[in-house]
Parts: sequence; structure tokens; C-alpha cells
Amino acid sequence: MSDAARPGPPPGIRPAPPGGFRPGPPPAGSFAARPSPPVGARPGPPPEDVGDDTARHPAVDAAVRAMDNAATLAPADQIAQYEAAYETLRETLATIDQT
Repeated sequence: MSDAARPGPPPGIRPAPPGGFRPGPPPAGSFAARPSPPVGARPGPPPEDVGDDTARHPAVDAAVRAMDNAATLAPADQIAQYEAAYETLRETLATIDQT
């Protein structure tokens, strides 16, 4: 195969891009730092001993435990668990409001 029949640009020096300028990577520190989440953004589990048992409600405690346990389930099962906990909380809070 001869050089004349070869496709592509001719051998030798390649032409520069238009304008002769080829941008490089941005200098270090030119972007703003990614903000970190605020302290306490992800609360931990509820404390075991809140000290005031008269303010606790067994149905609410059970719903909170069910939501904690849902984290170990498959996503489809989590949805059902969260919906059940929501209904329990909604009904419990409605009865508390009525008293």
C-alpha cells in the first residue's frame, strides 16, 4: 500500500485547532469547595432512655421501631412497612388530639 492511497490526514505536522489555543484543565482551587452536610444532619436512633415515660405512647414507640427495622428489608417491603407505620402514627395522633 502506498502513502498516496492511505486515508486520513497527510503525514507530518498536524494543524493546530482553530485559533491556535487549546484549553487545559482548570487550575487547582478554581472551583468552590463542596459543602459538607451540617452537623447533626442525620440524626441517630432515638435515645433509649428519655427520662419521662409519661410522655411516651406505646403505639408510637412500636411504629418507630418498625421504621428502624424496615431499613433491613428489601425496598418494596420497606414501602409497605413505612405506610403501615404512617397509618399507625396518623391514627394515634388523631386519638391524642381528640382527648
